[in-house]
Amino acid sequence: MATFLYKLGRFAFRRRGFVALIWVALLAVAGVGAATASQPANDSFSIPGTEAQKAFDLLEQRFPGGNADGATARVVFRAPSGEKMTDPDNKAVVTKTIADLKASSPQVASVADPFQTGAVSKDGTTAYILTSYKANALELKDPAKDGLEKAGEKAQESGLTVQIGGDALQEMPETGATEVIGIAISAVVLAITFGSLVAAGLPLLTALIGVGIGISAITALATTLGLSSTTSTLAMMIGLAVGIDYALFIVSRYRAELAEGRDGEEAAGRAVGTAGSAVVFAGLTVVIALVGLAVVNIPMLSKMGFAAAGTVVIAVLIAISLIPALLGFAGKRVFGRKARRRLEERATAAPGGSEEKPNMGTRWARFVLRRPLAVLLVAVVGLGAAAVPALSLELGLPDDGSQPVSSQKRQAYDMISKGFGPGYNGPLMVVIDAKGSDDAKGAAERIRKTIGGLDDVAGVTPAAFNKAGDTATLTVISKSKPSSVDTEDLVGDIRDKAGEFKSDTGAEVLVTGQTAMNIDISQKLNDALLPYLVLVVGLAFLLLMVVFRSVLVPLKAALGFLLSVVAALGAVVAVFQWGWLADLFGVEETGPIMSMMPIFMIGVVFGLAMDYEVFLVTRMREAFVHGERPGQAVVTGFRHGARVVTAAAVIMISVFAGFIGSSESMIKMIGFGLATAVLFDAFVVRMAIVPAVLGLLGKTAWWLPRWLDRALPNVDVEGEGLRKQLESSGPDQQRDKDADPDAELTRV
Repeated sequence: MATFLYKLGRFAFRRRGFVALIWVALLAVAGVGAATASQPANDSFSIPGTEAQKAFDLLEQRFPGGNADGATARVVFRAPSGEKMTDPDNKAVVTKTIADLKASSPQVASVADPFQTGAVSKDGTTAYILTSYKANALELKDPAKDGLEKAGEKAQESGLTVQIGGDALQEMPETGATEVIGIAISAVVLAITFGSLVAAGLPLLTALIGVGIGISAITALATTLGLSSTTSTLAMMIGLAVGIDYALFIVSRYRAELAEGRDGEEAAGRAVGTAGSAVVFAGLTVVIALVGLAVVNIPMLSKMGFAAAGTVVIAVLIAISLIPALLGFAGKRVFGRKARRRLEERATAAPGGSEEKPNMGTRWARFVLRRPLAVLLVAVVGLGAAAVPALSLELGLPDDGSQPVSSQKRQAYDMISKGFGPGYNGPLMVVIDAKGSDDAKGAAERIRKTIGGLDDVAGVTPAAFNKAGDTATLTVISKSKPSSVDTEDLVGDIRDKAGEFKSDTGAEVLVTGQTAMNIDISQKLNDALLPYLVLVVGLAFLLLMVVFRSVLVPLKAALGFLLSVVAALGAVVAVFQWGWLADLFGVEETGPIMSMMPIFMIGVVFGLAMDYEVFLVTRMREAFVHGERPGQAVVTGFRHGARVVTAAAVIMISVFAGFIGSSESMIKMIGFGLATAVLFDAFVVRMAIVPAVLGLLGKTAWWLPRWLDRALPNVDVEGEGLRKQLESSGPDQQRDKDADPDAELTRV
């Protein structure tokens, strides 16, 4: 591996114009493909294998032309003090709004008159119009959303308080501003790290090129592969992160090789052969984590994982080919002026001059190695304390009640809760398949009465049958809010009665609706968490065993990652569920943690954590293989890698932390969780636990049974085979290679 990448790096450096032209052409082709591609369809969000999805599919068959999974909107009216919604003037406003909504878009399926459906509060001060659409929230077009908003604005002019809730106005969060902020912070950190604008610009430029190619390719292939416009979200986030990281690693190694006196082409070859090998295997761990999302069996999540994995592959290819090509154009300008002067002074200085002052990474590694047990205990106990709140983790999906108090959706939610009860914000739909019943109507009525007698049920509507008379729906209103544990228990109670209903009436009962779907999604994600964790960590353990040729180092890497993720989940629970420091982070409403959060955090953070692990420990392994003592190898790894890993981690923390300012609670939670996880993993696990454990283990850390050593392929990530080959070839043979670029191209 190292030898092949060494040759590739030299070739790319020497033929830099050709290599750069290829990548520019790929970017242009992908851009043209994206610009000419037809508009991708939005995902019809389906959750195979869940009861809620089974009920939706049944409704589509038995109620042709229905809109069981269509978007809904609630236009909520509140009369001024001293008035009621039943007053003639206020009633006329509602009637006019109904007409406006019906005429607003062909996607409108039905508009329910509150005075006919009983959607007027007992005190008469509040009423709401329930509008159903033929398309789900992701497929709803802008004219339908605009018509809904305009109807609400017109009604507001009458003096009534009007707010709109429901998922019809759901939109993908805009993240452009935070991405720009993240890139700007990355530029500052890179400039400080390298002390050169040229060196700082290379990782940013190549990361943007990689993301541009990846996102354009996703857009171009969207229609062919059935990808939605949301598929590129994760790909953009991960592509930008790893693109900067991988380029940062190789540029840093190139600068180190130049500092040792090697010429540009040789330095590029060695940088790609060593740091590039680490990049390849780090990229493989990220790909494993992203492709592994398919085990959850949620189509949208699987597509996002595969798309993001493709973007990571592009980032790896750019790092090992385009980066050395651009380094060829940059030359020694990857150093700042002061650094170039120091290199010149060192080159002309007499041998045996004063030694260079140890950098911060060296001093920190020596400190840890002097007190490994104390550092290990403090780090583990600290992360363990942070992880304690995770024991109280409650999973769920956010609804309008978790929106900021100032938002329209939240105000509509609160108006309905106050006027009718919290359960009206998320009614349950019970589907009765009465094909196997002798008396369909009698069975439906018996089921309705039984459900109405359950705890936490505020009301059940009469059964509504299809034309064939073999399928009916009931609307069940809970006394509790949709995202509460009580509502989840109610769904479970109804489903527990299904067997009894089947034996007594012959009818099959299924619970669905948005609230039940959210509960099923949470359960599905929760059930998939352990298999996903075993798959990802297990495959990565095997891969890292091949890379480090050790059993204990990959084991330590996996356990450290798990510790940092659980600690980060504990921090998320403390802030977003318990409300600690909620005001500081702008959390207006505490509640269950988003059900996708744990598995999403594991996938993203695992990839980044293994990046840092591979780059930092590979340099230690390289020093150890080249003859250094175990402790000295740890110091060497930190001397060359700590600054780069620190910069990479600070960049990622800054990018993720930018999302904490989002008004969307889900985005805010993801930003906080990912930033905290990277903070714990990079600075506690990789910078403290890793050197402490390696210091305690000594040579044992690199132990591998002989039979396993023979069985595992030797990928030579640390470049030992490359070093021996270069030493045996000698300077004369090396100059012959340099003089014959075509022969080198043939070998590559």
